[in-house]
Amino acid sequence: MAGVGDDEFEVKLGRIGNRKTRRASSYLRRVRQAADKASAGTHRMSNFSGERIGRGNAQGTVLAGRARSKSQRRVVIKARIVRIKAGDPGAIRAHLRYVQRDGVTREGEPGELYDANGDRADGKAFTERSAGDRHQFRFIVAPEDSAELSDLKPFIRDLMRQMENDLGTRLDWVAADHFNTGHPHSHVVLRGKDDEGRDLVIARDYISHGLRARAADLITRELGPETEIEVARKLQQEVTAERFTRLDRAILRDAPDGALELNALPAREPVWQSARMGRLRALERMGLAEEAAPGHWQIDAGLETKLRRMGERGDIIKTMHRELAAAGLSRAASGYMIFDPGQGSPRLVGRVVGEGFSDELKERRYVVMDGIDGRMHYAEIGSLSGQAEPPVRNTIIELSARPAEPRQIDRTIAQIAAAHEGRYSDRLHRQFDPQASGEYVAAHVRRLEAMRQEAMVSRLNDGSWAVGEDHLDRALQYESRQRSRNPVRIAVLSWQRLEDLPQAVGATWLDRQLVARTREALGPSGMGAEVETAMRARRQWLIEQGLAREQEGEIRYARDLLQTLEARELRQTAAEIAARTGLEHLDVKAGDSLTGVYKRMLTLNSGRFALIERSREFALVPWRPVLEGARGRLVAGSVGGEGISWSIGIKRGIGR
Repeated sequence: MAGVGDDEFEVKLGRIGNRKTRRASSYLRRVRQAADKASAGTHRMSNFSGERIGRGNAQGTVLAGRARSKSQRRVVIKARIVRIKAGDPGAIRAHLRYVQRDGVTREGEPGELYDANGDRADGKAFTERSAGDRHQFRFIVAPEDSAELSDLKPFIRDLMRQMENDLGTRLDWVAADHFNTGHPHSHVVLRGKDDEGRDLVIARDYISHGLRARAADLITRELGPETEIEVARKLQQEVTAERFTRLDRAILRDAPDGALELNALPAREPVWQSARMGRLRALERMGLAEEAAPGHWQIDAGLETKLRRMGERGDIIKTMHRELAAAGLSRAASGYMIFDPGQGSPRLVGRVVGEGFSDELKERRYVVMDGIDGRMHYAEIGSLSGQAEPPVRNTIIELSARPAEPRQIDRTIAQIAAAHEGRYSDRLHRQFDPQASGEYVAAHVRRLEAMRQEAMVSRLNDGSWAVGEDHLDRALQYESRQRSRNPVRIAVLSWQRLEDLPQAVGATWLDRQLVARTREALGPSGMGAEVETAMRARRQWLIEQGLAREQEGEIRYARDLLQTLEARELRQTAAEIAARTGLEHLDVKAGDSLTGVYKRMLTLNSGRFALIERSREFALVPWRPVLEGARGRLVAGSVGGEGISWSIGIKRGIGR
């Protein structure tokens, strides 16, 4: 205000007990009380939890507290927030490949991405737009009555438009519909950016409750309210189900201490009461409930856990039936086994019959194997890393339990770091062990890099590593995390089918079995019997090739049989490549260095080999997964006793 100096400014304080202040305080108090009442009895505690942070918090809070009407149809929504590594769209690309995989449409065709604007979305463009995002939202939307919809696309578009209204921003998303299960569902991938390019943060209440409520409203509007006949039919299906159902959830809610008194419960619809009584009788037959007196029931304390296990086992058996039928195989259900590496089954060898996802949202995989013990096995193999590939049908693999303990490689790192004030480097390693090969040292560096990505070690500016005194404890923690993600290790024993091995050129899995000191125990039926037959045929082939002979009732194999067979296959393959390309084959031996362009991977009977080309020649050397990221690029390798240590992306110098 003009003419008023700084020293003339006066602050007038209100008196204690001012009516306006009292009214404001009273109003705020009433607001807080109302909020406390609204949240009473819900899943939230009174302490701050962060559930209301983000877009859609108001809608989420209101919808979370809204009771579901009895005629409203149900929708299951699973949500996951995925962190995106800076500059690495590989995880985005892999997930989009998965949702578009073969056999997911009604006609068994690959899935097709769509978005808000059309039935064909550009997955590559979506991946490029998402490359700089901090995170990504992934949803599975599964209406209970989705089979009654001829097309899920309009429903998903309506849901995403409603989500835009609730969140107050346009959304960038793609989706694909899957019809390869008993319940058609949609996968929705949503970018973690709003329409102004800022990080999209969605309130937890909206993700947990609001989105499902919106979807239920839309599907009810589309198909109409659920009729009494539909309600009765769905409840009747739950009465005898060997899984955890909403009837069981209601029973547990009415019997928090395990004791259920039917006469003390409030009256409900006759259809619901009849279904509840039928469910109690079904639980009684399962040994999970007991009628102590008329109208008085005692419920098993582990009801939910046991029913969920039964449901999982039922799903597994259905999965095994489906995979066996697709492979044209037949086995008695009594021969079905679930491979549990933590319960006395540390190892399993067999042929891959089928593979897929046990958890589509988290992309956790399973594999069904025809074991050499003559039985069929289902095994959870967890989530695969970016470079790993899923098991291929008809290949022969080995599953082994992943231990959760520090490795020798961790102990070596800790020992070197302890002698150098908590620092590790490849130079210090060579000083510690002058005989260590380049590949052996590189394996230690790769281990530290993997732990760095889990924020367990740090790399210094000079390329060395800061290793703490608790490194072995951190290594144990790292291994425990890896085991939860990948409970088993997968080793491919043969990329070829069993029936192709008896006459195959090269060192096959059958040859390794024949010369092993301790052979695999084979079952009398199934794959066990097939392997026994194949081994007899392979022995005869080796005799005809002059690589084995029968002496005094025993089979004597040629010295260095495996190396001889591998060399034969490599010579034959090299001759075919030389004839086709006009290049000369370069034979690489231990101690040699190799520089060239990595062209591709070759899968032979003896294993996988990398084709490295130079200006006028080529070489075939053992393949490593790290090479796949360098296809078409210049690589350099040093051949050692444990394999080849590769340098990727080196620059061409003068004379190269």
